[in-house]
Amino acid sequence: MAFALVDCESFYASCERIFRPDLKNTPIVVLSNNDGCVIARSTEAKKMGIGMGVPWFKVRESFLKQNGKVFSSNFTFYGDISARVMNILEGFVPRVEIYSIDEAFLDLDTLKQNYDLYDFGCHIRSLVRQWTGIPVRIGIAPNKTLSKIAINEIKRENIPTSVIYLSDKEQIRIALKQTPVGKVWGVGRRLNDHLNNAGINTALDLANISPQNIRKKFSIVLERTVRELRGERCLDIEDDISSKKQIVVSRSFGERVSNLETLKPIVSNFAVRAAEKLRSEKQKCSQVSVFVRTSPFNKNKPQHSDLRTIGLITPTNDTRDILTAAKKGLLPIFRSGYDYAKAGIILNKFTGEHIKQYSLFKDPNDPKQNTRLMKYLDRMNAYETQIYYASQNTKKWSPMKQNMTSPKYTTNWYELPLVN
Repeated sequence: MAFALVDCESFYASCERIFRPDLKNTPIVVLSNNDGCVIARSTEAKKMGIGMGVPWFKVRESFLKQNGKVFSSNFTFYGDISARVMNILEGFVPRVEIYSIDEAFLDLDTLKQNYDLYDFGCHIRSLVRQWTGIPVRIGIAPNKTLSKIAINEIKRENIPTSVIYLSDKEQIRIALKQTPVGKVWGVGRRLNDHLNNAGINTALDLANISPQNIRKKFSIVLERTVRELRGERCLDIEDDISSKKQIVVSRSFGERVSNLETLKPIVSNFAVRAAEKLRSEKQKCSQVSVFVRTSPFNKNKPQHSDLRTIGLITPTNDTRDILTAAKKGLLPIFRSGYDYAKAGIILNKFTGEHIKQYSLFKDPNDPKQNTRLMKYLDRMNAYETQIYYASQNTKKWSPMKQNMTSPKYTTNWYELPLVN
């Protein structure tokens, strides 16, 4: 039995380096929406002491003085590079679970008898780096939890190949002894405190506790973790990831919005994006909610927040229907005289895209439900928006502050890198 966890190293920062080889050893940080706080750091930035989630204004001066490079988040670019990495991984093995934008589990059971798994891991790492420019770490172990431990070992020991195969019991025992219990997959901060108070400080301490006792004192989830630390397999590859129960598209504004004419196209943009996500999930929705709110941190300004939910006659994933509902929801909750700091769209009550529900009576507001039209629009707008709806913001203005965004090198024809 063997699993591999492929973990992209400092993923956002590594993406920024693909077309900027001059930044190879330069400290890099990537900022959140509105350039508010640090959400990603290169290894060099971590060594400088830049913390995850730290407000940018607190470290800006010292970071730039040390020749650090800062980027606004470029999620379109990062998402495309992630898809390329995952596509490569899916070509190696029949079963892959995409765990996050920069992590994936690979089931290596079918390869174990015919390949040296360590060499195979090195081969995967080499090809991913060659074909995408993204460096990855690969931890191979008997199960998912131990493959996470393997990744921690690569970081702790700074293994040059960035590949490790935890195969024998003594090797696993040493790795568990070196791993704080708070670093075990699934052990959060509060659980870590409880375990420390019980004298359980390392992953090895946890593995040595009876699974039955852990279940009685904590939970069945932690029991599975203990069993996996002992070498059992309790968690398999999730081939069929369950569909989302809710889709939310929202943003905090870098510039306050106080008039309806400015806010309407912003909310329309959110509605269009939510509809695209809904179709990608192969779902329809029966409920659209719109919310607006002012900043709770601005005590000197009047405060207002509200949400309005619009029910749909029949389930739909047609963008035009969701735009109509968004407009109906926004108008009654908007109040003039307020400086809005955030707005968003929420889609609820999902059904499968192939389910059709007809009304007994003809209603002039029946959903439009043009599946073929939506499919063609999604294809045309897959990488960069080419076709807009009339109610959208088409002036490329955004209420968010993102003044340091790199080009969308791989998804926008007009931002392709130029070679002299």
